[in-house]
Amino acid sequence: MTRRNQWQATRHGAPGLVADYRPLPGVPDEMLDADGHVRPGWTELIGALDELGPEEVASRFERADQYLRDSGVYYRKYDGVEGKERAWPLAHVPLILDESEWLTITRGLTQRAELLETIVADIYGSNELVQRGLLPPELIARNAEFLRPMVGIRPASGHFLHFCAFELGRGPDGGWWVLGDRTQAPSGAGFALENRVATTRALSDIYGKMPVHRLAGFFRGFRDALNAIASGGEGRVGILTPGQHNETYFEHAYIARYLGFMLLEGEDLVVENGKVMVRTVSGLRPVDVLWRRMDASFADPLELRYDSRIGTPGITEAIRQGSISMVNALGSGILETRALAAFMPNLCRALTGSELELPTIATWWCGGEAERRHVIDNFDQMMVGSAFATGLAIEDTDGTVIGGTLPAAERQALLARLEAEGGAFVGQEQVHLSTAPLYIGGRLEPRPMTLRVYAARTRDGWTVMPGGFARIGATSDSAAVAMQRGGQAADVWVVSSEPVERVSLLPGEGEKLVRISAGSLPSRAADNLIWLGRYAERCEATVRILRAYNARLAESSNPDLALLKDTRAYLDGLGVDASVPLPHGLLAAIDSAVHSASQIRDRFSPDGWLALVDLRKTARAFAERVQPGDDATRAMTVLLRKLAGFSGLVHENMYRFAGWRFLEIGRRLERGIQIAGAVAWCTRKNAPEGSLDLLLEIGDSVMTHRRRFSVIAGVNSYIDLLVLDSLNPRSVRFQIAELHQQLEQLPGGVEDGHLSAAAKSALSLDTELRVAEPEDMTTPRLSRLGIDIGNLAGLIADAYFA
Repeated sequence: MTRRNQWQATRHGAPGLVADYRPLPGVPDEMLDADGHVRPGWTELIGALDELGPEEVASRFERADQYLRDSGVYYRKYDGVEGKERAWPLAHVPLILDESEWLTITRGLTQRAELLETIVADIYGSNELVQRGLLPPELIARNAEFLRPMVGIRPASGHFLHFCAFELGRGPDGGWWVLGDRTQAPSGAGFALENRVATTRALSDIYGKMPVHRLAGFFRGFRDALNAIASGGEGRVGILTPGQHNETYFEHAYIARYLGFMLLEGEDLVVENGKVMVRTVSGLRPVDVLWRRMDASFADPLELRYDSRIGTPGITEAIRQGSISMVNALGSGILETRALAAFMPNLCRALTGSELELPTIATWWCGGEAERRHVIDNFDQMMVGSAFATGLAIEDTDGTVIGGTLPAAERQALLARLEAEGGAFVGQEQVHLSTAPLYIGGRLEPRPMTLRVYAARTRDGWTVMPGGFARIGATSDSAAVAMQRGGQAADVWVVSSEPVERVSLLPGEGEKLVRISAGSLPSRAADNLIWLGRYAERCEATVRILRAYNARLAESSNPDLALLKDTRAYLDGLGVDASVPLPHGLLAAIDSAVHSASQIRDRFSPDGWLALVDLRKTARAFAERVQPGDDATRAMTVLLRKLAGFSGLVHENMYRFAGWRFLEIGRRLERGIQIAGAVAWCTRKNAPEGSLDLLLEIGDSVMTHRRRFSVIAGVNSYIDLLVLDSLNPRSVRFQIAELHQQLEQLPGGVEDGHLSAAAKSALSLDTELRVAEPEDMTTPRLSRLGIDIGNLAGLIADAYFA
């Protein structure tokens, strides 16, 4: 009986997803073992999917995609000078692995992690492996990942490796082998969490019936281990990210939020007296552990890569002095060197006295005569690439080629180079990956698959995440598993034969409650929060003016009216061209708000982010089709509602911590400046007829003015309501009073009974407006008031961001 027939013979009922395989080469290998029997778990999953039916399955998978879109899950795909954000490519059908098989993987990876720790400790320590001939010296000395300044430094934590990832593939016999080790800055653990959430959203009933191991316990153990390292000092744990332009920045922010760690960039840190300090709104604060998510050479422009703009000068010296624990240690990326795989079996035997429990893909370093000859003799079947490459050969991202696919001239040229400079090359056997089911166009199709698994060092030793994620190729080409080449990521369900424990990151009974200091907000994050508030308020002010302008344009159909010309002139001064329904100045302000929010994704709610991105999407759509006049008026009303929704989400959902205060300060600064400017313009002596009514619309105070004043009220009533009224949330005085209150609540706002310079300035402005009368607020004084509020912003920046 063929595999296909045997699989179909195990099924009952109407044709479903698997029955649609008839035109395809066969059932995915992952569903069947080497004897053609269905692997445990697959019968339940595929049977449940068939019972749902094609339409329900499609609907559920769309639900998972919608969750990822709503959560803003993305990765950055590099297809030009800068990468573009792409939606996370979820492969909807999870990979099913039996617990007994997973235990084999766990044992093998635990052994491998310990072996890698021993190797890297020797490379940067006694160097006995080279002396004993177990490693060729040129693989170390010529390696760009070998960081000489780190030689002789013993990590403060006592270990070089704390978090590793491994790329696995399944062999023809059904066993697993290691395609590559990830020790530099392994990525994807956060995406594995999001895969799990999205997949279970779609298949909650199926997931609930199958005893699938949870992931939270893995992260809880690692979080507790890092916090234990940090508890030896006076600082905290931070995640060191290259910034928002990194392809996996979303994951950095997600993990930081999930584990409660600070998300830090190089500019957030400074080394003072040999200690790594975080620039916070309370001044410099120590950090004891950095979970590094950037390549090691970029970490320190002083001793490592001089052209790095994302590192922190002096951090190598801090490591040397033992004041900071780096996870993983700088220089550990050398373990990813592809040629090292050729020596792993011998290294394991020499260092542990046993064989590798998970074999490495067959590899030959061409620096040895016999190995080079083997690669040349079998050239057509070999994957040949740089000995110092760190990517997977199957992904072909670094010039790796398959000998038999080369044109004659290129073939001869590469063979000549192998003869002349063999030490620079490595040969590996061609990989024929097993296939997993990928949902395409309403049916399951077999596609090549690799498995990425994570191991973390905890208080009890190495622990392996009971899952990870599978990278599944977009086509039958093995290279297509790479995310940059269209690969998709599937959740991995490790299925037990017994009920599994439901774990979470919540503290257990009796655990000590730890509260984070309000002053631990990094200065860079506070700066971005202020500007987010300012840009959001600037957008609202601009939209209100444009709505009022277009409403009057719709009524008169005469853009040459004095009031309309005057309004255009005012907007021109703000960098906004009112002749365009959705002017560039407005779109730029919205983009700036999104940019500021993107810098603080770890401190920003998913709902708030979704609302902001939706605002930008709507504005861009309007810009392509909205016409001046009534059409633009309605469009501005829609944008106002979306802005109000965003502001409401942020205001209601953010904890009243220092971060919220800076966001609030940004809003109040900008609203004060905008209202002061609008009042000065619309109440000047030569303002055209209708300016005061326009002003009330801009200040969203039409109804309030009617209730507070008589119909014949003069210009002073407008000034009183929009500048001096302490109860009007749109007035300048209201903004100043709020600023004064928030500034006093900030770290350093009041010290020993003395106000900070910013708080004093706000109090001075508040006092000035308290005693002022409407007739005192002349056009020059109103203009100066806007400047004074801007100067207050400068004092805040000097105090907290310098």
